[in-house]
Amino acid sequence: MLKELQLSLSVILLLSCGFLYRLSMKSSCHFSCLPPYKSQQGPEGLLGKRRSIVFIETSERMEPPPLVSCAVESAAKIYPEQPVAFFMKGLSNSMQPPPNSTYPAFSLLSAIDNVFLFPLNMKKLFEDTPLFSWYTQINTSAERNWLHVSSDASRLAIIWKYGGIYMDTDVISIRPIPEENFLAAQSSQYSSNGVFGFLPRHSFLWECMENFVEHYDSDIWGNQGPNLMTRMLRVWCKLKDFQEVSDLKCLNLSFLHPQRFYPISYPEWRRYYEVWDTDPSFNNSYALHLWNYMNQEGRAVVRGSNTLVENLYRQYCPRTYRHLIQGSEGLVTGKLGPGNK
Repeated sequence: MLKELQLSLSVILLLSCGFLYRLSMKSSCHFSCLPPYKSQQGPEGLLGKRRSIVFIETSERMEPPPLVSCAVESAAKIYPEQPVAFFMKGLSNSMQPPPNSTYPAFSLLSAIDNVFLFPLNMKKLFEDTPLFSWYTQINTSAERNWLHVSSDASRLAIIWKYGGIYMDTDVISIRPIPEENFLAAQSSQYSSNGVFGFLPRHSFLWECMENFVEHYDSDIWGNQGPNLMTRMLRVWCKLKDFQEVSDLKCLNLSFLHPQRFYPISYPEWRRYYEVWDTDPSFNNSYALHLWNYMNQEGRAVVRGSNTLVENLYRQYCPRTYRHLIQGSEGLVTGKLGPGNK
């Protein structure tokens, strides 16, 4: 009887030690503890197999601000069976951070099963596309809007090569997008490039890349982005005004109503940071573009404020809200990135 008791206690002690060891390892993980399949599998082997959700960071920033973290987390939550790929230029060709540094948001996103973080190598990305000759000849240091222009180019090439849905990093997903080939209307007869989706090798995106190079003028804001998408859409389709909340169809392309992603228009972007008597249902929307580029005031999500954006964080990106959002005494915010238009 005594031996059996001693054996049981030994087994319990052994299991407890193993649990504590795993817990301590998990709490200290940042980049080095990524599962092998996540750290070794490249985009070529992952994104072409299943319809993916794509985000891009063209600056060298390594720690995503809370809004970026929320955008990626919400996509992973809404599309649990699909890979969510976050391409970051700051990763270069390595998956390791600078030594002696911690990145809580990066660690948070890395821990989500269907989120994959990849280096953004533009030269390799643009190979075999109309963008390659443009990229190899341009003087990036002389480009005033290079972060935004390079983001515009990268999203076209990635979705053309691998297919899937591209989203800006200030877009919070709230329900799945049912369309395969689509553009998102920002207003009647004007397309955004903050959200779009296509099957791989779609000719519309190839023609967009050709037009990108042929009519390149980075000094005109939006010329390589929403203006480009609108130009090409008008070539493909005879645009009409939207009727009620119905999408438009043209060939094998859908032009989605502004309510799908822009129920709050950019002049009213501050409404996301206000307290509403009753939060809107957004029943006609698939995702919400928060217009972070307009947020030059640096408005942030504040725990306990009961603003619309705080309630969106709580519902659609609970990990981000729980770990990265503070109260009014310690605001969490971040600089604007090129994917926050």
